[in-house]
Amino acid sequence: MKDDLARAIELAVEGRWDEAHRIMQQYEADVTASWIHAVLHKIEGDFDNSRYWYRRAGRMECVDQEPMAELQAIEAAMGD
Repeated sequence: MKDDLARAIELAVEGRWDEAHRIMQQYEADVTASWIHAVLHKIEGDFDNSRYWYRRAGRMECVDQEPMAELQAIEAAMGD
């Protein structure tokens, strides 16, 4: 799963939102995947859906962060 999450981040950074989103839909129960899912919806401009995923991830403090920087932070956190 970690490889898939990393791949989704890579795709999002490349602007391939739909592909990244398809990956995230496979891992809806995972907290990190929910966080990535939130960022993807933020990138898409669907802020209500984004906030839903932030709540699921327990990351409401991240709602206003810049998406690309946030994806880098998620990637760094996954490396721990």
